[in-house]
Parts: sequence; structure tokens; C-alpha cells
Amino acid sequence: MCLATPMEIINIKNKTTATVKQSNVKADIDISLLENPKEGDYVIVHAGFAIEILDYTEAQERLKLFTKLAEIKNPARNAYTRSADNGDN
Repeated sequence: MCLATPMEIINIKNKTTATVKQSNVKADIDISLLENPKEGDYVIVHAGFAIEILDYTEAQERLKLFTKLAEIKNPARNAYTRSADNGDN
């Protein structure tokens, strides 16, 4: 199963390509399906294509859902252990 993920456009390279970022993941994607994408926009990325522009609030809500799903899938990695892994104690 493939998931479409929200990512932020951090650099538009040309009319068809942009660099996006989420957490520590960066990728170059195709933006040719979007109308007027801008740096700072959050987009839904699926199979290397941006397929939808999200407003900031919607993007944050979806990212929170992804975090919750990850915690359900791996309950041993709760907020405390993630902080310990990052040295944030």
C-alpha cells in the first residue's frame, strides 16, 4: 500500500520540478499537475508527484495523524523514547 504524504515545497527548480521536505526527508518531485505552486506551500506527494496543495492547517492535521499512526504501529517508541533518541532529555 502506498501513502500520499504532506510535504513542504522548499525550492521550485523550474516549471515542473520542486524540492520538498518533511522532517529530515528531502525529495525532488514533479509539480506539473498543480496550478501555481509556491515555495512554502504544503502539497500531497504520491509516487513522486505533487497531487494537491494543502493549506497550512490541513497539512499540520494530516502530519499529526501520520505521527499517531506511527505510534500505534510501534508503541514502544513513545514521546519519551523519541526524546531520548534525540538527546532531548
